[in-house]
Amino acid sequence: MSLMQNAREVMKAVFRSPGFDRVLEKVTLVSAAPEKVICEMKVEEQHANKTGTLHGGLTATLVDSISTVALLCSERGLPGVSVDMNITYMSPAKIGEEIVITAQILKQGRTLAFATVDLTNKATGKLIAQGRHTKHLGN
Repeated sequence: MSLMQNAREVMKAVFRSPGFDRVLEKVTLVSAAPEKVICEMKVEEQHANKTGTLHGGLTATLVDSISTVALLCSERGLPGVSVDMNITYMSPAKIGEEIVITAQILKQGRTLAFATVDLTNKATGKLIAQGRHTKHLGN
């Protein structure tokens, strides 16, 4: 099975299962490479806050979940457990706009992995948010 097929299967299993992660069922995998995943999503009403823009909590969920998929696409293939995550919100994404979510693993050590995730407007390339995610991989 190719890395792309594997990543697609992981996303189906996680994002379409009962529970919180199904908020990501509209996320589409665009590409998967070792330690890097690119996804897209159209912002819909269910993803928005009361002002009609991408909800900050969903942005955090995208950072968490898509960086985890990137980790699963690494040589070790471990999802890890979140230790620290921060998000810088730079511009809004309105209902109807397409966003691109790019997750890249910066480094994997013996017990920790570090990832960065950029959310950009597909049409303009403008940065919507940038997240950093640290995960514990176990011993």
